[in-house]
Amino acid sequence: MEKKLHIYNTLTRKKELFVPLNPPFVGMYVCGPTVYGEAHLGHARPGITFDVLFRYLKYSGYKVRYVRNITDVGHLVNDADEGEDKIQKRAKLEKLEPMEIAQEYTNSFHKNMEELNTLAPSIEPHASGHIIEQQEYVKKLLDNGYAYIKNGSVYFDVEKYNKVFHYGKLSGRNIEDLISNTRKLDGQDEKKNPFDFALWKNANPEHIMKWTSPWGVGFPGWHLECSCMSQKYLGDTFDIHGGGLDLQFPHHECEIAQSTAAMGHEAVHFWMHNNMVTINGQKMGKSLGNFITLNQLFSGENKVLEQAYSPMTVRFFILQAHYRSPLDFSNEALKASEKGYQRLMNAVRSIAKIKSAKNSTINIEKLEESCFEAINDDFNTPILISNLFEGVKMINSLISGKEKITASDLDKLNKLYQDFVYKILGLKDENESNGNEHRALGKVLDIVMSIRSEAKLNKDWNTSDKIRDKLNEAGIVVKDTKDGYDWSVE
Repeated sequence: MEKKLHIYNTLTRKKELFVPLNPPFVGMYVCGPTVYGEAHLGHARPGITFDVLFRYLKYSGYKVRYVRNITDVGHLVNDADEGEDKIQKRAKLEKLEPMEIAQEYTNSFHKNMEELNTLAPSIEPHASGHIIEQQEYVKKLLDNGYAYIKNGSVYFDVEKYNKVFHYGKLSGRNIEDLISNTRKLDGQDEKKNPFDFALWKNANPEHIMKWTSPWGVGFPGWHLECSCMSQKYLGDTFDIHGGGLDLQFPHHECEIAQSTAAMGHEAVHFWMHNNMVTINGQKMGKSLGNFITLNQLFSGENKVLEQAYSPMTVRFFILQAHYRSPLDFSNEALKASEKGYQRLMNAVRSIAKIKSAKNSTINIEKLEESCFEAINDDFNTPILISNLFEGVKMINSLISGKEKITASDLDKLNKLYQDFVYKILGLKDENESNGNEHRALGKVLDIVMSIRSEAKLNKDWNTSDKIRDKLNEAGIVVKDTKDGYDWSVE
């Protein structure tokens, strides 16, 4: 089946057919976390969004180099190049070295991403490990006339750049509006214009993370690292750059300006942005203090949580919304996701119980086509999941004997669910993760159900019904089938 993938390009504001610049190689860069605290639900969304992209590109036969950076220096508490470095600030509070903070939360982030079953990137560069490359990039921008030095700092000249190129094309901003909105601040900053951004910042004596440079002792600006590292590992032009919608401006807008000013052309073919996770309609984030960490979600230890939610429940919750749509947190939505996830896993496990027949009364090709249409339509995971649940009805009908399927079609059905549920959506069966417990429970149920079968043979309906009802009360749903029984944990 031909798979034509269409991706919404933030730059052009339309869906476009994805054609790699250098097939079968695909270069993909995603902005990773600033590691100064525990990962929260907002971090899970880009992690899962671009994991599905990575998985599907690999599934489609592409050789993918997935680069995701770690910001461990240069991201100030105010995006307008003011305030203290976020990691340094946390280090002072905890009386630790900044790199201890960066390492601690990098380790924690990796653990959370592994729990969510995201694949590790091909390369994970750190900003602090690419200081020389960033300094060389600054030199190139100075040589090209798009940067200037002031008091030991180096700034990008946005107004001069805009005379040749277009600053604001990604976010839809107009530089004239930026000028009119910020002109009143003139003279209060060492920049030529308040919307100019730092490429290199002069460090005061108290600043911990600093390096020598041709312009004095300092540290790189936040935006510089991504232009530098993406091009080092993916080349002067590459296929996909991703990140959260909150990074579109100023971070990604500044990246475009830096890259274009340095090379004379843009670096990125497709820009992709996932929308925000919100709580009560407000963006979830550390700066607002309304975030729920992933560790809290998994343990239930947060006052807004009514219970703990497993990593696969969280992954399923995120996949049930299109990546470009807002996703609002609620306990009700997570509980519904928990039930939906369990229902899907039960169905996938049940495929092994289906017995083949001489003829098929179901259409596997139609189901397969609808699943590929959804994933190829800008990764429409909600529609894909809906189609998979249509297939669940089919699976249940096959188990009950209402529908029939040939051996070859049964193999296709099994492959379809193995591919889409596990390989592409990246879900995993958490019951299989606890396989010993699951198998032990199955053995206990075999004993209990043999007693129930004996009661039914003796027409002891009270005992038979009592066993079924007590199992239901314990969250174990038992269904009688023509070959015995089926069970699931609700």
